[in-house]
Amino acid sequence: MRAIRFPGGELWWWMLVILLLCCRFSSSSLPLIAAATAAAEERVVTHLPGFEGPLPFHLRTGYVEVDEGNGVHLFYYFIPSERSPADDPLMLWLSGGPGCSSLTGLVYQIGPLGFDLHGYMDGLPKLVYRPESWTKLSNIIFLDSPVGAGFSYSITVQGYKSSDTKAVNQILIFLRKWFDKHPEFLSNPLYIGGDSYSGMIVPTVTSGIANGKHVGSEPSLNLKGYLVGNPLTDSSIDGPSKIPFAHRMALISDQIYEVYKKSCSVGDSSYQSVQCTNSLNAIHECVKDIFPFHVLEPLCSYASPHPYNFLKLKLNSGVREMQQLQDNTAEGLHLSEISTQCRTAEYTLSRLWANDATVREALGIHKGTVPAWLRCNTSIPYTKDIQSSVKYHLDVTTKGYRSLVYSGDHDMVVPYIGTQSWIRSLNFSIVDDWRPWYVNGQVAGYTTSYSNNLTFTTVKGAGHTAPEYQPRQCLAMMARWFAGDRL
Repeated sequence: MRAIRFPGGELWWWMLVILLLCCRFSSSSLPLIAAATAAAEERVVTHLPGFEGPLPFHLRTGYVEVDEGNGVHLFYYFIPSERSPADDPLMLWLSGGPGCSSLTGLVYQIGPLGFDLHGYMDGLPKLVYRPESWTKLSNIIFLDSPVGAGFSYSITVQGYKSSDTKAVNQILIFLRKWFDKHPEFLSNPLYIGGDSYSGMIVPTVTSGIANGKHVGSEPSLNLKGYLVGNPLTDSSIDGPSKIPFAHRMALISDQIYEVYKKSCSVGDSSYQSVQCTNSLNAIHECVKDIFPFHVLEPLCSYASPHPYNFLKLKLNSGVREMQQLQDNTAEGLHLSEISTQCRTAEYTLSRLWANDATVREALGIHKGTVPAWLRCNTSIPYTKDIQSSVKYHLDVTTKGYRSLVYSGDHDMVVPYIGTQSWIRSLNFSIVDDWRPWYVNGQVAGYTTSYSNNLTFTTVKGAGHTAPEYQPRQCLAMMARWFAGDRL
């Protein structure tokens, strides 16, 4: 019989409520939370369960309280640059979701650790060093945001209620308090980065810093710019772009696409509506068995009871629904039940690792605060109250800050077509026209540079998100961009 699990749906939320109520009314539980919040807020981590020997890089973990009334604590992993911490940029990295742990960035995307899919050490998934880490170029703070993501927590139920704007404000508070404790990094060039759903958050946070919100005390932060990968930006642009993307990828025919364009154009006749519905149904039949995170990867068997609904994704952002399906389905399976061809096999390893007591002890996790760690917690009561981040892109870039926007060219979750569309809406002039960029003599993608220091690039062969699929090329991209060189 399958064990009862906490990760998905309402069960996780109600277990959390029960835990918090018990902590509130039980005198024996109160000291536990009090002791946790009073503990040292940052620790140096030299060894991690699952990794053989000492870590070959520096790692610190800690918490910053961003809402004293509700006891909201945001957890972070900080890795100083492996090159020159005093001189290299400092980057705050935010994962998507909303609700995905920043361990996703650290282990699967841009950090110096990765899981060995076939290796175990002392009963835990084995960790290995990843040489393509962006920590070779930059100091990086991997932040669990919003509250409820990863190891971030609140001591009240009310504190878990979050939104785009609330998350942005708490990130700004986090930065101010983090720099208060780490003034040695105030002079480092500061960049805000993230991917997927954080495309809504990163430009907004950057705009807040640029306008002095929460972090305007002296000395001011040395903000230089921001970067977003495969970024959700405006669902009214990103959503509809999935269909022309599917056409370009030869997933739907010219005939189907032409009927779609004609029948689903602006209009209110009942005939047009029926034709549009039929067109969308035809498109759905063509793409329902395609894995949208990377259209060339297999749609794994574990997802078959709940197939991806392309039409739903067209009408909505799609990112949260697909991520919830991907994680919640996988969480209920043993690793042996998931094909090694499935990327979720690697994602499941992080759940096994982060829920181990020795791992939590090594990371300095406050006891009794997170009953079950999830790579992506989609049960957070979260309001999406920023409908579009385009205006924040415009605000920051017209102030002269640098920006890099990159897309995996095989991503059907947030297709590059939609990203190009909102970039064009900024009406910036083209400085460097569309051209290939290279790594080791091979085309790594295509890039365009615009006025106001905005660079857009595709990463050839990458999905959602790009560094996960093409780490070597993405490291080269970042090395050139940080240095101010042409891609």
